[in-house]
Amino acid sequence: MGGRQANHTAGTTTGGAEARTDLGPGSLSGLARLRSYRSRRLSSWDRSGGNADFTAIDPGATAVIGEIEGPGCVKHIWMTMMSLPEDPHERCTTVLRAYWDAEESPSVEVPLGDFFGVGFGLRRNFSSLPLQMSPEDGRAMNCWFPMPFAEGARFEVENQGEARRIFFYYIDYEEHPRVDGDLARFHAGWNRRNPTAGTAATKGYQRSDYGYSDRRPVGAGLGLGGPWNQPNLTGADNYVILEARGRGHYVGCNLNIDVFERQLNDWYGEGDDMIFIDGEPWPPRLHGTGTEDYFNTAFCPKQEFSAPYHGISVYSGNDAWPWGGKNSMYRFHIEDPIAFESSIRVTIETGHDNALANDYSSTAYWYQVDRSQSLPRLPPAADRIPRPDPPELGEGPGF
Repeated sequence: MGGRQANHTAGTTTGGAEARTDLGPGSLSGLARLRSYRSRRLSSWDRSGGNADFTAIDPGATAVIGEIEGPGCVKHIWMTMMSLPEDPHERCTTVLRAYWDAEESPSVEVPLGDFFGVGFGLRRNFSSLPLQMSPEDGRAMNCWFPMPFAEGARFEVENQGEARRIFFYYIDYEEHPRVDGDLARFHAGWNRRNPTAGTAATKGYQRSDYGYSDRRPVGAGLGLGGPWNQPNLTGADNYVILEARGRGHYVGCNLNIDVFERQLNDWYGEGDDMIFIDGEPWPPRLHGTGTEDYFNTAFCPKQEFSAPYHGISVYSGNDAWPWGGKNSMYRFHIEDPIAFESSIRVTIETGHDNALANDYSSTAYWYQVDRSQSLPRLPPAADRIPRPDPPELGEGPGF
């Protein structure tokens, strides 16, 4: 893919006396302060005055669900849909795209369910600060990331599935006379690696090397020797959550780990996050201590939980196979965005030293200016479908 990219530094104010663009409060304490803007909305309301308040999107079709001219900022997106006939993979095969300032390639291109925070096409009630899925059973999807633009915006939904989509939406935004040049553009991109490296088996290790035996057949792998001593001194084979060039800051991700078959270690974690900024070599200045640590949990969690900045939205294991099947988690850097001047590479090990061969997918969220490259091409719909649930886990977490 290629094509002209929008100039995301457009809209700089001139003259020292001009007020800067105020995109709104970040807490309840700011609500009393009046601001100068106009409230606007794109939605699927029935223009005939009836109650058919949806957009129908046939298989293979792309619907432009809204276009905005001039400067402004999206403040909230709500979406839901149904498929006729019912499609368990509708959230994997429906793609959301957003374009800012007449750019030819999108700044957002993500499967719909993944964009709103949960992978595998699953529905889950959860509540974070920027993203939520709400009753009934997670069918309502909300996004609160601010998305400024200087020259306009366009939103598309593509149906890459085989059933018709009945699509409902609100996109609430503000009109401004201008936006400041230091306001970066919102981006979101998706990735999958299926399976991951699995270096422990390649090196000849067995479950006994992780402390398993007839007396202790399941649980988190134990020990400090053997595979735990294998060094990862480059991060080269880590799973990549985000790779971007330009100036901006990374604001978080959701990560989905499908333990689709029994691994040498039942516990999928202990993979260090390694975030390489501006082309720095290993070790990066941001080097973590384990998967559960990066997602702000601890001690091999088996509980679903949601908080404003971190959570586990899906856990599928059972007593016989803890952490087996599908797991989804999120971490948002709202209070601690990670800045980069020229490039960023956000990675995480898939088990210590990338020992495990699981199925990883993720959505990264970031803001940047001066994007000169298109987002990586989204894989075909067939390559985004999750694996079937292992029979040992019964029917799995549902959709």
